[in-house]
Amino acid sequence: MDTRVITLCYRKVIDINSAKQWDKVVFEASYMEFKMQAQNYSHGTAFTSYADLLKHVPNAQRLAGMVTPAITGYLQQLGGIVPDVLNNVGKRFLKFNKFQFEIINSDINDKTRHQVAVNFYTGTLVWHDTIADFLLIADYRPEATGDEEVLSNLFKLPPYVNIHSLQKLQQHGKDLTRADSPC
Repeated sequence: MDTRVITLCYRKVIDINSAKQWDKVVFEASYMEFKMQAQNYSHGTAFTSYADLLKHVPNAQRLAGMVTPAITGYLQQLGGIVPDVLNNVGKRFLKFNKFQFEIINSDINDKTRHQVAVNFYTGTLVWHDTIADFLLIADYRPEATGDEEVLSNLFKLPPYVNIHSLQKLQQHGKDLTRADSPC
């Protein structure tokens, strides 16, 4: 029997209308840092929007990486648990081991246009089954013998959750296929 091993990606979009406290502090910190860093690229130009900077100013694509440190402390507050994704009993359970920060839109002069995303990538999971629009998953443990009890989580697939990578393993561990997709 094949084992399906997956990595999930949850894309959390944050903007001026985000209501949760954590989202608000990430919004404020990322906007303040964007304004400071973008001035290095917009100085002497008429460009104030992120899109215009990307289009007309060399190396402006570096802005997302320059803003990322402003939010890393807030990501550490999550304790490695993906926000917003709950299992079937209402608990946050999904662990992430890496993230990617992205600026979707922004403007130095208009805070309402600021929109960012944080893409959370899980560790390796075993995809046991799909039941309607629910996934039954468990942490992947290559040393597991198959005879021991494995703790699992059943959760309804929410918007912005994607299977980022998929790998099928034969029972004795031979890799059959691997597929990756963008978040």
